[in-house]
Amino acid sequence: MDRALDLAQEAAGRGEVPVGAVVLGPDGEVLAETANAREAEHDPTAHAEVRALRAAGAALGGSHLDGCTLVVTLEPCTMCAGAIQLARVERVVIGAWEPRTGACGSLRDVLRDPRANHRVEVVSGVRAQAATGLLEEFFARRR
Repeated sequence: MDRALDLAQEAAGRGEVPVGAVVLGPDGEVLAETANAREAEHDPTAHAEVRALRAAGAALGGSHLDGCTLVVTLEPCTMCAGAIQLARVERVVIGAWEPRTGACGSLRDVLRDPRANHRVEVVSGVRAQAATGLLEEFFARRR
């Protein structure tokens, strides 16, 4: 989570919403580390999670990330949760909850829906205060 927080801080410095993500392989090695890049890439889907999943898939040479862990500073939205599920990520570690758009347990729970063909373990609240602080500071400066 420390690395994801560093990436989020760097994103904030570029004017991006401060969200960072790291994908760890089954053996704990870092496969991908990214941050939000919606503004830089002019792409509404350039969320940290989606970018990290794409990079991890490229590193592994496939679209399934079996046994992998995604560490992200903010609870993923519905789009990202869907991508996480389709990638068959084993575990998601979340910093801060996102009560307005979160899809991993706060507003919705896409990842643990019993109707889905793949369910993902969700670990939340890891360095939550630091992740929340980055977001609050970022949005306070923008107001």
